[in-house]
Order: sequence, then C-alpha cells, then structure tokens
Amino acid sequence: MSLDSPTPISNRLYSLDALRGFDMFWIMGAEAIVHSIHQVNQNPIWETLADQMIHPDWHGFAFYDLIFPLFLFIAGLASPYSVVKELELGKSKSQMTLRIIKRTIILILLGLIINQGIHIMPISEIRFGSVLGRIGIAYMFANFIFIYSKKEWMNYLWFAGLLMGYYLILKFTSAPGFPTGDLTQAGNFASYLDRLIMPGKLYLGNHDPEGLASSLPAISTGILGILVGNYIKNNASNGTKKCLRLAIVGIIFILISLIWNLDFPINKNLWSSSFVMLTGGISILLFTLFYYIIDVKGYRKWAYFFKVIGVNSILIYISGTFIDWEYTTQGLFGWIVEWIGNPFSIVAMSVLYVGVKWGFLNALYKMKIFLKV
Repeated sequence: MSLDSPTPISNRLYSLDALRGFDMFWIMGAEAIVHSIHQVNQNPIWETLADQMIHPDWHGFAFYDLIFPLFLFIAGLASPYSVVKELELGKSKSQMTLRIIKRTIILILLGLIINQGIHIMPISEIRFGSVLGRIGIAYMFANFIFIYSKKEWMNYLWFAGLLMGYYLILKFTSAPGFPTGDLTQAGNFASYLDRLIMPGKLYLGNHDPEGLASSLPAISTGILGILVGNYIKNNASNGTKKCLRLAIVGIIFILISLIWNLDFPINKNLWSSSFVMLTGGISILLFTLFYYIIDVKGYRKWAYFFKVIGVNSILIYISGTFIDWEYTTQGLFGWIVEWIGNPFSIVAMSVLYVGVKWGFLNALYKMKIFLKV
C-alpha cells in the first residue's frame, strides 16, 4: 500500500473513475443529505427517497443496496485494463497472482481495522467479515478466473455456474431443524455455514452480511465487471453500438432477476443470485450511461466532482476510522450552521459534511496523492 500517483493505465476510462466516485458519494454522506431533507420536508417524495437510503431488513431491494455490488463490479471492470496492462509490460501470471493476493490481504486487514479499530482483543470478539474483505476475496477469485481461463467463454461459464450452484445449494439445504430451502436469517444454509466455519463474531449474531459463504456469488459480480470491461476494451464496434448492446444486456439482467426473485428472493444479506442479476443489470446500465456521456460523447467537465472521489475511493472509505469528520465540519463551519438556524441547520450540516470531505479529496487530487492498495 502506498501514497503515490496511480499507475498509468492504457486507454484509462474517465467514466470508470467518475462512476466509482458517484458510487462512493452516497456513502461519504450524500445519503444523510437525503435523510436530513426528509426530516425537514415531510412530503411523500422525500419520504420515498429517504426509504431508498435504508437497507431492507432481509428480502427486498433499495437503492442503498446497489452501492456495494456496484463498487465490486467497477473493480472487476478495471481488470482488463490494469491487469492486462501489467501482463503486457512483461509481468508473469504468477507475479500478478502474488500481487492480487497481497492486495486481498491488505483489504482484509483494512476491513478488520474498520470493524474494530486498532485494538488487541480476544478472537471471539473480533468480527472478521467486512465490506473490504468481501471486495478483496471476490476480486481475487474473479481475477484468478480471468487470468487463468484459456478461453473467454470460460468466464461466462464461471459467472453462470457460481450463481446456479449457489442457488441450488440454498434451495436444497438448510440449517438443522429448518425445512429444506429455508431462506430465513436463522434457517438458510449460508448463514449456518458461516456460524460453523467463521471465527469470531457475526454481525447479526446468527448471520453476517459479509460472511464467507455469500462471497461465492459475489465472485460473479466481479466476473461480470471483467466481462463488461473486456467487451468495452476489445470490441471493435463504435462506442454508440457498444452502449446500445450493453443497455439491452442490462435490461435483460433486470428482467431475469425479477423472474428469479419469485423463487429465489432478491436479498443483499445473502447476496442471492437474483440480487447479483438485479444489481448487475443496474450496474451495467449506470456504467453505460457514464461511458456514453463521458468517453463516447466527451462531456467530462461535469464528472470532475465524482472523479476526485473515485480516484481515492478506498482512502475516503477508511478515513472515518482516523478522522472525526463531524468534529472537523463543526469546527470549520459550525458558525454557518448556527447562522442558518433550525430547521434547516441539519440540512446545512449534512451538505457541509460532504463538502469538507470532497475538499480534502480535491486537495489530494491537486497534489497527485492517491492511496493505492
């Protein structure tokens, strides 16, 4: 891990950094802006938007559920550019394998720090499952499949096989004492498997949304990103045709997910196969939109706001562990919040909170300081 300028990537997609920044924008405080506006303005529109910023308890889907799989999709999408570039520069597959493993270990360790801070504690009190750990594990296996598959069609086979295998496992098994195919929090087989094999504690006691078993279908999310990136990079069609075809694929994915949902519910906690298809379809559509506007049509200036976030996404994600952003915002702009007064002070504080973080990232961008993992 180092602070440095990013490694040059051949034909680097501006839209990719912008989309990553758009994704991170919501968890660096934008969702709090929506909630604060709803708190001030209790109309149905803002209530609906605020509801979309909350994870469902179990089955179901909200916009906030998209943020995690979209980030993993983007990580996969970058591989045909970054990984292939390294191989073209002379690195062997074994060297890339070691590099990917190293990155995964760093992400897992950062995830542990975010969960517990830097403390020594009994293993039984440590939560090992984490967002960064899930990204690291899924990214690692998705890239291994990408690097070592002799034919491109094998990536498609892995993508479909992992989703179908996970579906069949959960439909024909269950935790002891529950009926076959039980998909409740206590009764599903994935959660039961995590209770058996994962050390430490699970986030919800009997289930962890970033458990090991549900990392299996998450690999497919990473593979999907790789497949889209490979198509964009290597297909000879013009940008408009590429975008049209991707948009059609995205819509088909969403339709399949809605049909599959009738038998295998869309569920972020389980990272169900229907969830992968739904978030995959939406991710494809979002990327297509960003790619078409930014890289095909060349409208980039508006995306600078998001690019600044996207090139330091891991840094801003872990920064809350080391920086008290609320205290910093209050110290710098508390006088503005007091001047505005109630009830809009809460909205002002939320906006300034995001603004302070963005200002920090913009300063790093200007100085060409980036956190690489």
